[in-house]
Amino acid sequence: MTTWHELPEHVRDAVQWRVGPVSGVTDITGGRNSDLAAVLDTSTGRMFVKGVEGVSRRMRFLRNEITAGQLAVGLAPAVVFAEDIGEWLVVGFEYVPGRPADLSPGSPDLPIVAKAVDRIGDCPATGLRSLLDRWGTTDWWGCLGEQAPDMVRGWDVADMQRWAAQLSELAHGDRLAHTDLHGDQFRIGTDGLVHVIDWGFPGAAAPWIDGAYLVLRLVEAGHQPGAAEAWAADNLAAFADVTGKHLTAFAAYLAGMWSHWAVTKNGPGMQHRARLARDYASWRLQHTVPATR
Repeated sequence: MTTWHELPEHVRDAVQWRVGPVSGVTDITGGRNSDLAAVLDTSTGRMFVKGVEGVSRRMRFLRNEITAGQLAVGLAPAVVFAEDIGEWLVVGFEYVPGRPADLSPGSPDLPIVAKAVDRIGDCPATGLRSLLDRWGTTDWWGCLGEQAPDMVRGWDVADMQRWAAQLSELAHGDRLAHTDLHGDQFRIGTDGLVHVIDWGFPGAAAPWIDGAYLVLRLVEAGHQPGAAEAWAADNLAAFADVTGKHLTAFAAYLAGMWSHWAVTKNGPGMQHRARLARDYASWRLQHTVPATR
């Protein structure tokens, strides 16, 4: 990570030309998808600035955040400026103070989260690739069987492939999907307003997809899988027509993809996510009919 004061002078000058003199800086060093992340104090208020140096996947992720700010108006942080400065892409976002959402059973944050997820699903995904086109493959389980046979021991790989292949049709849609929702992605202000942050991986999909991601995170937060699904059915408008088939296809696909990423990328948290997804997929298989053969 690069701190604000370590930025090339011409980059800092270009940012200050857009936002005015910077009187204070809080560098954020925990991010993985940017070279710069900082909260700047300016004459017009606080601003969150992210930057990436060099053309890369991370630069594409940051451009995705610009797009999301234009699509999820009032929910994603508004984009104040975005500028290519030499080898750098630097984006200034509205600063959204607040705390993460508590997703645990009985949390008073859950109704707030439900409304935010419904708002996301109401947004058109204009200009975004379809989710499955962005993910690129449905054969995650077959790849796992070849590259990490220990990972698939005890699983019926062919059955998981059949389930995962069904997601393409079930997930098709033109609504905005965040695709990485968890408690830390929500910012709940003292006034009760909520924002959703970190829009690096959006896609166009059916509106139930983000709800399915949230079900998985509810399980992670302590809900039983059946209770998490029942909560989604009772509180998310997009879940009105969701069936066990939808959820099992999603669980099979995500468990395969996240497990493959855990084997091939091994980034922070990937092993945990893979175990979470496989545990949920295992539970779903026990509560649904076999995949169509």
